[in-house]
Amino acid sequence: MDGPHGAALGAEDFGLKGPRGWAFRGVGFTAGPGSLVAVEGPSGSGRTCLLLALTGRMRSTQGHAEVGGERLPGRLAAVRRFSALGPVPGVSELDPSFTVAEHLRERALLRRRFDGSLRSLLRPGAGRAAAARATVDAALETAGLDTSTLPKAERTSVRDLERLEALRLSVALAVMSRPRLLAVDDTDLKLSVTDRALAWELLRAIAADGTTVLAVCSEAPEDALTVRTRPVADAEPDAAADTEAGKAADDTTTGKGTADAIAETGRA
Repeated sequence: MDGPHGAALGAEDFGLKGPRGWAFRGVGFTAGPGSLVAVEGPSGSGRTCLLLALTGRMRSTQGHAEVGGERLPGRLAAVRRFSALGPVPGVSELDPSFTVAEHLRERALLRRRFDGSLRSLLRPGAGRAAAARATVDAALETAGLDTSTLPKAERTSVRDLERLEALRLSVALAVMSRPRLLAVDDTDLKLSVTDRALAWELLRAIAADGTTVLAVCSEAPEDALTVRTRPVADAEPDAAADTEAGKAADDTTTGKGTADAIAETGRA
């Protein structure tokens, strides 16, 4: 690879106003391809809405953003085509009743059907299976998930995974499509200090390999470009937001819908 294949990010006076008021507003920052961008703030400060807006899953209502050369809010579908979501509650959650193998098999099948070339679709069954397995193995390696260490290997149910293991599985599923932008919500939620460091090590490695990473967290690492969000109490709950994810900004992501996002890029 000659250089990062990741998507450059930028926003200017970027905001989203929903039925309960502002999810976020006034966001401005720039990040080059292959950057690790941390959206830092307390729960209820519009962090998840910002993540979904920058990946084309929610339609912003103020200002604009540039993602991989595509301007938002106009080019939502184009941004969705090259971005991928890790774990986002209510949008891209793992099914607790599925096993690790079932999640991987399903994602490999979807990738072959919707992202594969005509030549790959016409490949004999044995060849398709081998290609799918190679894709899965590469994704697991990228995510640092060694299934042999799980209680029942790939037959382990998601409900039996530790939090960091579930995060790694979600990342593995997301990177199978080789996205230019990987977005991860609640990166450090319910992680010990040690596991939090391992989670950031994982995302840092993915960014170093060229993929731009956008990660929501409560506390950003020193080396991330940090966009900080904070809740406010002066929003006007009188406008609706159009969401491409099929859900409006709600209490799980915007508290009472009174959030204002302030972008800071003081960390290199």
